[in-house]
Amino acid sequence: MKYIIASGPVIVEKGKVLLDKHGKDEFWKFPGGIINKGESLEQCAKNRVKEELGIVVELIRPLKPMIIWKRKEVVILIHYLAKRKGEIMPGRHVREWAWLPIKKLPKDVGPNIRPVLEDMK
Repeated sequence: MKYIIASGPVIVEKGKVLLDKHGKDEFWKFPGGIINKGESLEQCAKNRVKEELGIVVELIRPLKPMIIWKRKEVVILIHYLAKRKGEIMPGRHVREWAWLPIKKLPKDVGPNIRPVLEDMK
């Protein structure tokens, strides 16, 4: 079994959440990614959003962590409520990004999106 630890910010503004499509998956995700050796969870969240969307974030507080069990791997997701600083300039690995209304999320969001947003209330 392979274990993956990933971290990322949850950025909400005016009832909308910032999501993107990156990596191998074809669903909407929070910006973020796999932690690198020597990186803290907080550094990972800040570094990945900078790489993906070109923005700096201020981490406000930790949110609901999640474990996603897959066939041959376990993904541990650490989320942080964050505030955006700067304008979005997506990196080359981001296929699409959008501010999506929390109350009308599309069907193709990652399995962690709804539980984390629900837990924020």
